[in-house]
Amino acid sequence: MTIEEQTIIPIEITELVSRAQKMKDERNRLVQIGCTGVEDGYEINYSFDKDYKFQNLRILVKQDTVVPSISGVYWGAFIYENEIHDLFGITVSGMNIDFKGTLYKTMVKYPFSVPTFKEDNPCQNK
Repeated sequence: MTIEEQTIIPIEITELVSRAQKMKDERNRLVQIGCTGVEDGYEINYSFDKDYKFQNLRILVKQDTVVPSISGVYWGAFIYENEIHDLFGITVSGMNIDFKGTLYKTMVKYPFSVPTFKEDNPCQNK
């Protein structure tokens, strides 16, 4: 079995929209946008595919960072961006459809805003 190579390209947040546009211009499809907690904030990965080759644009953000939407480039990105807002509490500006925090209804507001590696996280297995 061959495992496909996946390239991770760290970028600055200021490059995000232009790099997404470049991906679209090169006929890449948006596969997913994923967010996870890391030691000093969050890592957001934008995954693209063309001819079964994955490329991931990666930005690192703090909780109070405003992330620009790429939904002007990839229309369907709004669903991932609303999810990131509702689960992590990260503000995404300029979404083509903004659910304003109502995409998910959870018992805890922004349930993933406490990174799992923190000792005081009530969700962490001990």
